[in-house]
Amino acid sequence: MPVVGLEAWFTQIPPVTRTWLALSVLTSVAVQCQLITPLQLYFSFKAAFRNAQPWRVFTTFFYFGSISLDFVFHLFFFMRYSRMLEESSFANRKADYFWLLFLSSLMLLGLSPLFNLPFLSSPLAYVPIYFWSRRHPSTPISLFGLLTITAPYLPFALVAFSWLLTGTWRAAASDLVGCAVGHIGWFIRDVWTREMVGGPTIFSEAPESLKRLFGDL
Repeated sequence: MPVVGLEAWFTQIPPVTRTWLALSVLTSVAVQCQLITPLQLYFSFKAAFRNAQPWRVFTTFFYFGSISLDFVFHLFFFMRYSRMLEESSFANRKADYFWLLFLSSLMLLGLSPLFNLPFLSSPLAYVPIYFWSRRHPSTPISLFGLLTITAPYLPFALVAFSWLLTGTWRAAASDLVGCAVGHIGWFIRDVWTREMVGGPTIFSEAPESLKRLFGDL
């Protein structure tokens, strides 16, 4: 792809997804070039708080591993469905989409020691994939031209494929944690808020100060 074409493609990606994609690629390239190591990026409560290394709270969400087929797989599907979600359900609502990812990140940080997850990029990537699949339940999805499924089965099909790529149950387990967090986010917005509360709450809509920061007001 020509440089001009690549730049045009990149600038067309919605801002939240674009920033997440750029930071993820730059982080993996920095590791590949040996400018930093994964040991400087992973999250643990001891390293982040007791050892005063707070950047780990952020870097754990941007490292998808070394540049490999699994890296390309996760980055492609996260970018595709995060973009589609931001352009549809969160069109002109950048703050609300960021708020969804922020609250999901907090949940994943809390779950990290329970499931021994030092890197949370892949679980967080499954949040928009899961959320999009529940918002479009009747949409048919073709997986690599081999299998056609409806959207709600997409996250679990991707988890299975990721398991085949890595050959370890740990990768599948971390992705399933992301699906669980995505389900909580979807339930809060589409079920609890609408059917039980009857209006927006702090868990379903970004604070006004954040909306002003993102220019949504």
